Amino acid sequence: MEKYRKAILGKLYRHRYIGGRHTSMDNVPKGFPKNETQNIEKALKSLINEDYILKKPTSYGTEICLNPRKIKEIRKLIDLNDD
Repeated sequence: MEKYRKAILGKLYRHRYIGGRHTSMDNVPKGFPKNETQNIEKALKSLINEDYILKKPTSYGTEICLNPRKIKEIRKLIDLNDD
């Protein structure tokens, strides 16, 4: 499950979905193999529960973004250097 968590965090970080910029929860499994969808959704829920990802309810669905207060931790999790 850890590889899915890293992949989700990496994808959101790479696209700069941090704080005010967000994307639909439906976009997260895109780009992953179809047979991995359940694992991706479980990993996403665990990241939301741990506050790495924030949920934003909108009139057109639930949007998500990375928690800007945990960016240093997220960078360590996805193996980026803080230099």
